[in-house]
Amino acid sequence: MKLDSNKKLTTKLFFNNILSGTALGIIVGLLPNAILSALLNLLGDSAIINTLNQVVVIFQLTTPIAIGGIIALQFGFNPLKMAIVAGSAFVGSGVVKLDEITGVYVGSGTGDIINTMITAAIAVSLILLVAEKFGSASIVLTPVVIGTLSGFIGVSLLPYVGQISIGIGNGINTFTALQPLLMSILIACSFAILIISPLSTVAIGMAIQLNGISAGAAAMGVTATTMVLIVNSWKVNDSGVTLAIALGAMKMMMPNLFKHPIILLPALFTAIISAIPVAILEISGVPSSAGFGLVGLVGPLASIEAGLPLMIAIICWLIIPVIAVVVGQILFEKILNLYKKDVVFAFIN
Repeated sequence: MKLDSNKKLTTKLFFNNILSGTALGIIVGLLPNAILSALLNLLGDSAIINTLNQVVVIFQLTTPIAIGGIIALQFGFNPLKMAIVAGSAFVGSGVVKLDEITGVYVGSGTGDIINTMITAAIAVSLILLVAEKFGSASIVLTPVVIGTLSGFIGVSLLPYVGQISIGIGNGINTFTALQPLLMSILIACSFAILIISPLSTVAIGMAIQLNGISAGAAAMGVTATTMVLIVNSWKVNDSGVTLAIALGAMKMMMPNLFKHPIILLPALFTAIISAIPVAILEISGVPSSAGFGLVGLVGPLASIEAGLPLMIAIICWLIIPVIAVVVGQILFEKILNLYKKDVVFAFIN
């Protein structure tokens, strides 16, 4: 949703622009590594494969820049302002930090997505409030004043905002103290929600080091929401939207979640059903697979590597979730009339 000169900027439009830009930026930044890394690992060890692996990992580091740039585009900013928002989002994300021991700046992961959004929102707000007052000196003062100030605020907020992800992760981790079936359901439901929220399931899975059945349940929760979005998007949206979701762009539906939170109902229903075989068959994973689900086949491959037979993996990761989605669709939409998929699953851009 690009802001034009004739459209009044409301609070709702402001936050929709932030959410939409974040969702698309995550798609751009995460998909290459999420999809290609698993496939490249199957191709063995060679100079070309190793270089390609480095490329997709480094490309993933640019996720905050993509988020900031696309958010700026949503507001119709010119290239100068777009670059400032992108740069500020990159700084505030924490994706690159100073190692105080070695004095070297080190990049890792995607940064804190929530703080990326906050920093970009601050940069946008400052630009809207004061950028035009710089006059002919704007090309110098806008990046120096607004870029530096918004980046500084973002970096200052980062330790506190980061506690949100850590707190949620610790809450999920306490589920491991419960018996396996309930634990699997709770973790699957948690990640079914998180995958369509601003929080990074991959970052949380890695941060709290989910392993074994916990990681398998987390990946299955991601899979559940993925299947719900694919099946319900199939005839509602353009094929490109459905394909993007299937390839791992579930967060592009964040605006739908905030506008129609009812979409969590079929996602949680599917997660509960899909989590049962995780506990019964002890479907396992590793920290790096916990947040991906079906993306790049990371979740299924991790469970197969842990000893799950191929045919059982196909049944658990594909057939059971699809059946659960169809049953949930019939129950919630056709029988109970709780929503219309043509409305709540129509992609908001």
